[in-house]
Amino acid sequence: MDELTYPVSAQNAPGWPAPHVSSGRRVLVLGGSRSGKSRFAEQYLGAGVPVTYVATAPDYPGDADWASRVRQHRERRPANWSTIETGDPARILDGAREGAPVLIDSITTWLSRVMDDCACWAEDLPAESGERLGAALDALVGAWAYTDALTVAVSDEVGSGIVPESVVVRRFRDALGDLNQRLAAQADEVWLVTAGIPLRLR
Repeated sequence: MDELTYPVSAQNAPGWPAPHVSSGRRVLVLGGSRSGKSRFAEQYLGAGVPVTYVATAPDYPGDADWASRVRQHRERRPANWSTIETGDPARILDGAREGAPVLIDSITTWLSRVMDDCACWAEDLPAESGERLGAALDALVGAWAYTDALTVAVSDEVGSGIVPESVVVRRFRDALGDLNQRLAAQADEVWLVTAGIPLRLR
């Protein structure tokens, strides 16, 4: 089985959460594809307060289906929400303040984007790429742990299927699974959404 080669520090490893010293509250929402997890996350925050919506997906020119999905998400957002399209959600969390909720949708598309940036899709992963990926993951987990904002993050649960045959797909699945564990270890609430039904895990 292909193993990840990027470093994971003991402080941020699953089961070894750093102390919460911020006034923020972290809510992790997990679910499979088209499970209703994004809609639940939006409803969790509600339309009554302004929310900073952090859209992490890159553009895919010429992909009409993807454009339709993005449009549906945009049309669902309340008018008093602001949207930031970025590949650096850690920077947004670092600058967020108490009383200004943040919704990150999604961790999955962010990881895909970072793996693009770090050249992590090659079968033979260069050491430098693994180090860059590890640094990006550490930065996000650190920002998540210490943000002062109420933050809801949406991510895919990808560990319930078969082990992928492709080395690079296994690498992505393993990286996302490990990242979900690290975020969950720092979260105040963790939810799993299946067929539109939310179940609180913590």
